[in-house]
Amino acid sequence: MINTIKRALLVSAVLFSSLHTCFSQEKDNNNSTVVFYIVRHGETLLNALDRVQGWSDAPLTPEGKKGAKALGIGLKGIHFASVYTSDLGRARETTQTIVDAKNEKDAQLVASTALRESCFGSYEGDHNKKMWNDIALYLHYTSAVALFADMRKTNKLTDALDAVKKLDTLHLAENFEDVRTRTQNWLRAIAERTTKSGGGNVLVVSHGLAINAMLSNISETHPAAKPLANASVCKVVFEQGKFSIVSLGDTSYMEKGKQAMEQ
Repeated sequence: MINTIKRALLVSAVLFSSLHTCFSQEKDNNNSTVVFYIVRHGETLLNALDRVQGWSDAPLTPEGKKGAKALGIGLKGIHFASVYTSDLGRARETTQTIVDAKNEKDAQLVASTALRESCFGSYEGDHNKKMWNDIALYLHYTSAVALFADMRKTNKLTDALDAVKKLDTLHLAENFEDVRTRTQNWLRAIAERTTKSGGGNVLVVSHGLAINAMLSNISETHPAAKPLANASVCKVVFEQGKFSIVSLGDTSYMEKGKQAMEQ
């Protein structure tokens, strides 16, 4: 009888150990999930002047600083395992403002050229109207207005950037695939590295067109390219080797922060 009880206890212990291992592994897998908060920088002087801003740079306007600060306040309570930014000044300034508003003094900012905006070559600093009219004519539209009307129905961003590369007299401009390759390679590398470290939330500050290229085909449901507001957030989850897009151009965090600042 005693031997029977001992055997039963031994079997129970083995089963408990197996179940504990199973649940621990499931917990570890859940913990290894990576959640990216991908932010477009705050409004800059060149944004306000409606000029082309790729690798050329400009500081944040007072409104841009306010939006970045509001975003930081709206993101309070979300701990970031790591913080990354484009190496361009407007992205760095936005990132630092967010981190300061969240009061995360120990956060270390890692800058990367891979997160830069697309280079527009000879169009850098020129009026947006000039560049987009040139693109429209190259693509056989009568005007930029006609091109934009078509872009609302179909994703013409690839064609538009390809046109910029062809029209650029300095031969420095990037096409859509150039931007997508460098941004997506970076995103996957960081996602896999963070997964191995146990997962967590990751803050990334980049640029409107670069973010659209980065997210253009990473999930099974491909979102159409859309204009991203300054200080808006695209939330992307990386789990079991796959990306999924939760939201695009979300301004609710910034609006939440603005409400808190007004109280």
